[in-house]
Amino acid sequence: MKRCVRMAIMKLGAVLITGGCLVAGGFAQTLNLGAAKSADFNILYATSKDVAEGKQVADTVCAKCHGALGISKQKGVPHVAGQRPIYMRNEIKAYQVGKRPDKGMTDAVKFMSEDAITKVAAYYASLDPAEPSGGVAKVSTGPNALSAGKATAAGCGGCHGEAGISSTAGMPSLVGLDPKYFIAATNAYKSGQRKHEMMKALVSGLSDADVSNVALFYALQKPGKAETPAPGDATAGKTSATGCVGCHGEGGVSANPATPSLAGQDAQYFVDAMRAYKDGLRSDATMKDAATSVDQTTVKNMAAYFAAQIPQAPKVAKPLTIAEWAERCDRCHGINGNSTDPRWPSLAAQRQDYIEKALRAYQKGERKSKEMAAMSEALDDTTIEGLASHYARQKARAITYLILSPSK
Repeated sequence: MKRCVRMAIMKLGAVLITGGCLVAGGFAQTLNLGAAKSADFNILYATSKDVAEGKQVADTVCAKCHGALGISKQKGVPHVAGQRPIYMRNEIKAYQVGKRPDKGMTDAVKFMSEDAITKVAAYYASLDPAEPSGGVAKVSTGPNALSAGKATAAGCGGCHGEAGISSTAGMPSLVGLDPKYFIAATNAYKSGQRKHEMMKALVSGLSDADVSNVALFYALQKPGKAETPAPGDATAGKTSATGCVGCHGEGGVSANPATPSLAGQDAQYFVDAMRAYKDGLRSDATMKDAATSVDQTTVKNMAAYFAAQIPQAPKVAKPLTIAEWAERCDRCHGINGNSTDPRWPSLAAQRQDYIEKALRAYQKGERKSKEMAAMSEALDDTTIEGLASHYARQKARAITYLILSPSK
């Protein structure tokens, strides 16, 4: 049986009321007419006159910052041409009441009436959106923190093994360590808190991001025991190591991100580290007491015991690629950032610097959204820049809204 409808069509600000059965083509979004009768959806009924009046207000109030025809030329200021109308209206109102803290925007819109806001939003929704920045691009798969960490860690393989499993006595394995501990230890070498001139020289040129990326890379490698000799009595070492369980975990597998796992660690490195704590070359009161309380034979036995234990990977999630993050963002913002819901913003062809700014504002809580705070919390700088670059290079598309209800 044919389903007939009443249909209101909005595209580029023009509204047509027609009867008949739904025939939708092109880039269109179907909305329920019952919902569309609410105040939120009245903007979809904007007339050509409304759009013209919205242009007059926009040219006076908005164009100085957002550019002629809604195409911004200012860093950090978004394009608004072709933006989804209900979203734009709601955000202007948020600026008015201080829900979005930006004095310039609040001052600009604070005296605008509800009618003027609606017409401005309809006007900008009627415009052709910006062209992509740098041309249309496919979703990038990198670089991300993991691939960046692998590249930086390439210089560590000669001593610590290609995948962080040592085959050189005296050189520690780097797998099985929580990133929090790895970062703290590396920074201790950088600052000189740990006395080791070669390590200090090797890591001094690494940025905080470099260290974090390398830590992530090693944390995600398959753990394995060091491929080095372990002289000493492992059975006797097990008895002596009972006092270490409280901090370093059963079998040397730590449950505390700030405390290193010892399972599978190179035995000679363990002996050298204990001596460094005893001699004060490493500063830690708890470890100094522990190292001072045992003789050299006991330390070698403990080293043999821990070297024989099976290491485990820390509980660290593999980071998503830019493509995987974009897939998540597209669930609300539409394929390639072309939102089909007038309440959610389009991201396609938006200024890259503005997208970066907005994501960081959600991370800091400067912009309030439970959903966006949760999404942005896990993003590092590299991912934010990658996502912003991806969406800035997508083709923005105009949209037709079809507002439907069953006919009587």
